[in-house]
Amino acid sequence: MMDEQQKAAEKQDEDFMKDLEQEITELKCRDSELEQLSQTDHHPHLIQIDPSLYRPPNTKNWSEISMKTVVSVETLRRALTQLQETLDDKLTQTVLRRMHQYAVDVTLDPDTAHEKLILSEDGKQVKHGDIRHKLPVNPERFDMFVCVLGKEGFSSGRFYFEVQVKGKTDWDLGMARESINRKGDFTLSPQNGFWTVRLRDENDYKARADPDVPLSLRVSPQKVGVFVDYEEGLVCFYDVENRSHIYSFTGQTFTEKLFPYFCPGLNNKGKNSARMIITPVHNTK
Repeated sequence: MMDEQQKAAEKQDEDFMKDLEQEITELKCRDSELEQLSQTDHHPHLIQIDPSLYRPPNTKNWSEISMKTVVSVETLRRALTQLQETLDDKLTQTVLRRMHQYAVDVTLDPDTAHEKLILSEDGKQVKHGDIRHKLPVNPERFDMFVCVLGKEGFSSGRFYFEVQVKGKTDWDLGMARESINRKGDFTLSPQNGFWTVRLRDENDYKARADPDVPLSLRVSPQKVGVFVDYEEGLVCFYDVENRSHIYSFTGQTFTEKLFPYFCPGLNNKGKNSARMIITPVHNTK
């Protein structure tokens, strides 16, 4: 359709150009004749001049004519944007289907969980509670931020897992290297060993890239897929249900074991009481 419209626009422009060139030629001829006439002193000759030379030229008012193409710039921009979105969606769907072959079984590590986190018995769900549990003090446990690591670490290859975040207003999700600081205050960034995206206040999405990168998402993800290619230095995030790309950390260098990182956020008087749930990866066509 775009090709046909473009050809029609080009044909219209060519016709305009032919008309304009013809008028220019006629005006040049008339100008030449009038120039010759102005230089003669033979008055009888003036009587024999073609009367058409005295009439205004029969030309278009080109100041009122614009080269209006069939496809306007705005129409073309919308078409290209729609095409780009379609191609992106198809590419993401293909990528997600291929990622499923790298699905891994991830469970939460209770030895790393903050004291106010509530983990399910199967290690697949986590949420923030208002009660501080008495847990053993160990170097692996986070003592300030309400987060927890996955029990399984990865030091090579590719792997993929999915996490449900439906109903939550705040969360952080991604990967962390083994040697991260787990005590006191710290900033989530690749420089500090974290590759994460986060949600705040229901619709404020950012990638923690130092500085943070605001994310404009068409819809709020209900389930997020995390894919890592260790050798390529790649950490990608996807909206599983809408099959769209969220963000990718590229060109990273991994030199130690990586662990899935989960932060369900504060309960916030029940507004953020929904659980983060590690869900099984289902193959889709």
